[in-house]
Amino acid sequence: MSNQKLTNFWNTFLTETNRPKSTTYLEAFHFELTEKLANDLLHLVLIGQKKATASSLWSYEIEGERLPEVGDLSIVTDWEGNPRCVIETTAVTILPFSEMTYDICKREGEDDTLDSWRNGHIRFYKEEGKMLGYEFSEDMPVVFEDFEVVYSI
Repeated sequence: MSNQKLTNFWNTFLTETNRPKSTTYLEAFHFELTEKLANDLLHLVLIGQKKATASSLWSYEIEGERLPEVGDLSIVTDWEGNPRCVIETTAVTILPFSEMTYDICKREGEDDTLDSWRNGHIRFYKEEGKMLGYEFSEDMPVVFEDFEVVYSI
């Protein structure tokens, strides 16, 4: 991902939203592990359907990353790393995977049932776990992050 592309996007965001130049972002990222899913989920964010994301707490610990906090700003990119929008974290909830309910996970905007959400996320966590060195389990803590789009192009 081009640092200059991100810098230009961020500076435009700051200017157009009248935010202080000292404002920083937590991360620039794309969703998922494949091009199709990353771009599909980005589309759901851009149309206002996807308003949350769920991550493994263990991935944060393994990668030494801090957890998101309310008020954090992040840049969401497409698979190729092109910045497309800025999201602001509005809530963070940590709970075991087994305690996820449809009322919670439907805010991700990806699934019509809890079973569908569980199956897709188990697949993701197993793949991510292979890459990072953790093993999915039903009691794995999930970091559920609600967000809103505050800027998009």
